[in-house]
Amino acid sequence: MLKLKVEEMSCGHCVKAVTEAANTVADVDAVEVDLAGGLVTITGNADSAAVIAALDEAGYPASKIA
Repeated sequence: MLKLKVEEMSCGHCVKAVTEAANTVADVDAVEVDLAGGLVTITGNADSAAVIAALDEAGYPASKIA
């Protein structure tokens, strides 16, 4: 499981865009977005750097939560 803090999310469109971007990465099984908390939880064996890069490319800077 990968937990990310994602900047720039403010609406339902953002949730959809973040979800779609994360789902482009191999081995992502599920994406859960907490809009109010600015958090995204990724289930699966995806490479964290690849997920962060996909979100950055979509315009949503992300950082891994320890």
